[in-house]
Amino acid sequence: MATLLIIDDEPIGESLAVAFRRRDYEVELARTGKEARRYFELQLFDIVVCDITLPDTNGVELLEFARQAGSDSVFILMTGKEQPQELTIQALNLGADRYIVKSDRTLEEVEFVVYRAEEYLRTRRERDLYKRAARELARDNIIGQSRSLRSVLETVRAVAPANSTVLITGESGTGKELVARRVHELSPRYNRPFVSLNCGAFPETLLESELFGYMKGAFTGADQNKLGLFQAAGGGTLFLDEIGEMSLPMQVKLLRVLQERQVRPLGSTQEQKVDVRVIASTNRDLQEMIGEKTFREDLYYRISVIPLHVPPLRERVEDIPLLALHFLQRFCEQMGRKLGGVEEPAMEALRRYAWPGNVRELENTIERAVALETDENVTLRSLPERISRITPPAGGNDLLPEGGIDLEKHIREQERAYLLAALERAEGVRTKAAELLGMSYRSFRHYAKKYRLI
Repeated sequence: MATLLIIDDEPIGESLAVAFRRRDYEVELARTGKEARRYFELQLFDIVVCDITLPDTNGVELLEFARQAGSDSVFILMTGKEQPQELTIQALNLGADRYIVKSDRTLEEVEFVVYRAEEYLRTRRERDLYKRAARELARDNIIGQSRSLRSVLETVRAVAPANSTVLITGESGTGKELVARRVHELSPRYNRPFVSLNCGAFPETLLESELFGYMKGAFTGADQNKLGLFQAAGGGTLFLDEIGEMSLPMQVKLLRVLQERQVRPLGSTQEQKVDVRVIASTNRDLQEMIGEKTFREDLYYRISVIPLHVPPLRERVEDIPLLALHFLQRFCEQMGRKLGGVEEPAMEALRRYAWPGNVRELENTIERAVALETDENVTLRSLPERISRITPPAGGNDLLPEGGIDLEKHIREQERAYLLAALERAEGVRTKAAELLGMSYRSFRHYAKKYRLI
């Protein structure tokens, strides 16, 4: 429900506050301009209902003050028939959204206008969130027919109607955000915002202000009030990507919000209720992090009520042709190219490759191929060497010795050699070595332990 500030020193103000509280709105009542200014400095409101005349000021001055404080509340003025029209005109010029002439039906009129204002706010926030997230939004549906992927989607359909928190695990590039969106789309919250935030993309101080919002003057540079993502996602879903990157102090603050269902913007003394379903994801081993005291156990159990694991692309090879052709069509449309498909030797190379970067790496590979290809179809020539060189030439078996080969042993030797080479080039810095191999740090550590390199 919307948060309301009612500013009126007459009995109608008290009546409005009581009426909206009965409808579960969060309502504050100010009887003077001084009280109203204090509220504007401490809290964010969705809607303000203000009498145009007050003991110590008028509604026009309060509207101007609110706008200067960075408030983007819907501002509704109540006027009396005997009040000068100049004030009303001035208020409308300053950005008042609506005015109501007081009468014996004031209560009903205000209720109707507040209802319409809520509809407007919902539309505005969804539009703003779309613009903010346009570059991050997943552009594709979940593509694939493998048994492992179908199992994940069946679980999604089963748990989507619940309101429980969901933890999605999987390597980088497997499509965890796509799965989160599917949960949202199949839930009762489907027509409310889906807001995504990468926890690893912000330092701790900025992450807190992104999640919870802030008031003007809360810190240097806070020149206006800002709505936090918990509030912006009201009624919908908040997706916290890479939650394993969150610092311990921020984990404590997040845990409190999940328990209390309330947030306090930076610089405010007021708690604000939030109605949000939280879906988190990580490519890290949170159980291991708990053992290392870098992730809170109580937060882990709070966010992992429903666990989902997205399999890596190498475990669903049968999906690679479907994904490759899907990306091919998309990038051909974007670049104005006409390519018929992927030649079999090139497709076989895609099947054989281990895809440490998963679906994201495959997407980038096809984009590169479409840009570089000079033939009518994608060929081996337009694939990166790391992919094309592991494929035997079409119509021959030149890579296979006459006496055969121990394939598993050969692959193990090759994997170990690449890991050693990456560590050497990265001068022992594991995160950099993982980047050189195009894999997540978690995957690199897994293979490095497997071959006793760490």
